[in-house]
Amino acid sequence: MAELNIVLYEPEIPANTGNIGRTCVATGTRLHLIEPLGFRLDEKSIRRAGMDYWKDLDVVTYVNWQDFCGKNPDAKLYMATTKARHVYTEVSYEPDCYLVFGKESAGIPEEILKEHPDTSVRIPMIRETRSLNLSNSVAIVLYEALRQNGFDHMKTQGELHRLRWED
Repeated sequence: MAELNIVLYEPEIPANTGNIGRTCVATGTRLHLIEPLGFRLDEKSIRRAGMDYWKDLDVVTYVNWQDFCGKNPDAKLYMATTKARHVYTEVSYEPDCYLVFGKESAGIPEEILKEHPDTSVRIPMIRETRSLNLSNSVAIVLYEALRQNGFDHMKTQGELHRLRWED
């Protein structure tokens, strides 16, 4: 079974993190938050964006990047960045990989990206676009990883259609 992980490096906007949390709950994905955060986790805006799903979220926080790496030493990391040479659909995602996304204002630091050139991925965009919204980027890459792993723990549209007709 795919046990994917989303890692947010120093997220700044609570609504993005809330939306990502909701996506994680809907997909059975663990959320990892690397501090410092640009908000408190008990803020109303997080709960509002995550709706009533936040209580069901599997979330882990870390004091910094080193803390994250120390607690996840064997993690297979994929870095989402506009600077990558590989498109996010060109790599094969392992069932227990970690999809890492940087903070909204600056992305993932260069020193971290330099350590992962072969597992850095980008979402294609036209040149005038600086970047996509963080929660949209997470959803795009996460669903590709889930698709590659056969949505193995989720109900696909075909299964839902069949269930409706069997009732």
